Amino acid sequence: MKRIGLLLCMLLVLAGCGGKNRDLERAMALRSRLLGASECSFRTGITADYGDRVHTFTMENQSDQNGNVSFTVSEPESIAGITGVIRDSGGELTFDDTALAFPMLADDQLAPVSAPWLLLKTLRSGYLTSAGKDGDLMRITIDDRYEDDALTMDIWVDREDRPVYAEILWKGENILTITVENFQIV
Repeated sequence: MKRIGLLLCMLLVLAGCGGKNRDLERAMALRSRLLGASECSFRTGITADYGDRVHTFTMENQSDQNGNVSFTVSEPESIAGITGVIRDSGGELTFDDTALAFPMLADDQLAPVSAPWLLLKTLRSGYLTSAGKDGDLMRITIDDRYEDDALTMDIWVDREDRPVYAEILWKGENILTITVENFQIV
């Protein structure tokens, strides 16, 4: 009886290994669409968790075909209107009498204002480690590199393969969350 049970388990495992991972294929198709897009626009709500305090703000974002992201802070009102551009080579901020002063996260690897750029960069070129169903959404996990201080991003996409939520983890801790609205690829 044990042999029959073991044989059935092995057949189930082998049958699962031979099938295609449709969610992984969807994640790769999203990557292809982003890489082929001339631009992308979306709104993000950012929450940066420093352990002893939390900072939240909202940004309107526009990316170009190279993955560079231009943004305007829209909330809270105290920093609304600050604009900037983030690219692989760095970034720039433009403001009148107000400056963004969010401390860096993950041992100075991550500025909270760069979260929308990191979301797109990760979707466009990060190492896809897994993809699968999570309720009505698909959850994609992507690592940025194979090191102890690597950032991991979990991204949830809706049925139309638009990102709706993401978490950035460092050393297993969620340090930054991103809510995404009105995600449009052109």
